Amino acid sequence: MSWYAYCIAERSSFPELLRHRRPMPLTGISGLFGNQTFVFPASDLAVVVSEHSPEDNNRMDQQAQRDHARVIAECFHHSTVLPFRFGTHFDDDDALRRSVRSNHRHFIHNVERLRGKAEMHLKVLVDDTCPETHKVLSGTVGKEYLASLRESASAQRERQSKARALQLQMHRMFLPDAEEVTCKRAGEGKMLLDIAHLVDRKNVERYQNKYTSATDLLKDCRMQLSGPWPPYHFVQRHQPAHNPTN
Repeated sequence: MSWYAYCIAERSSFPELLRHRRPMPLTGISGLFGNQTFVFPASDLAVVVSEHSPEDNNRMDQQAQRDHARVIAECFHHSTVLPFRFGTHFDDDDALRRSVRSNHRHFIHNVERLRGKAEMHLKVLVDDTCPETHKVLSGTVGKEYLASLRESASAQRERQSKARALQLQMHRMFLPDAEEVTCKRAGEGKMLLDIAHLVDRKNVERYQNKYTSATDLLKDCRMQLSGPWPPYHFVQRHQPAHNPTN
């Protein structure tokens, strides 16, 4: 039987697995396409799965992505989870067990590192102090061309400097255990910082209170908070990719 994989979890979080070595139905959580979900025991870990057929590969739409994330979020209420990439599946029981066995040390390390943690997600929209000049470089020559290049490079350095300063300010305000930050131009003279913070789950309410204070303090920023989420950004990028469909 082929299995679609949602996430790695701790076997101890599922009492029904204590006396069984075979996959057990996970009650109350439906998977992709309404399929029954199961917890598949693998050593001291468990893999949350549902049945998968070759025809399902052509049904992987946005709704399937949302359902994938929903299953992981619901499992996150009960256990530390290591999300699989959307579209990951295993051909049979042996393939799933081999994957867990060959990556066991990596999985255990991440479970221990992320136990009791959650991800908070901040989006910070600010004015871009260095909007593009809209000069067409291909239409300029000589000194004008070089001056345009220097102007563009200077603007990019200033933009990066502002982003780093804002990132540092956010770090000092929220004091996360870890962070992942991306910065990009958002159009209409705006710059967007996309910030993922890893925090203790017991400190989520404190984090939310700090967010309220931050919105009052940083009047020149438009901020949006979501979470707590499973720690998507903080699972190490090395994950076994068995028959990904995406």
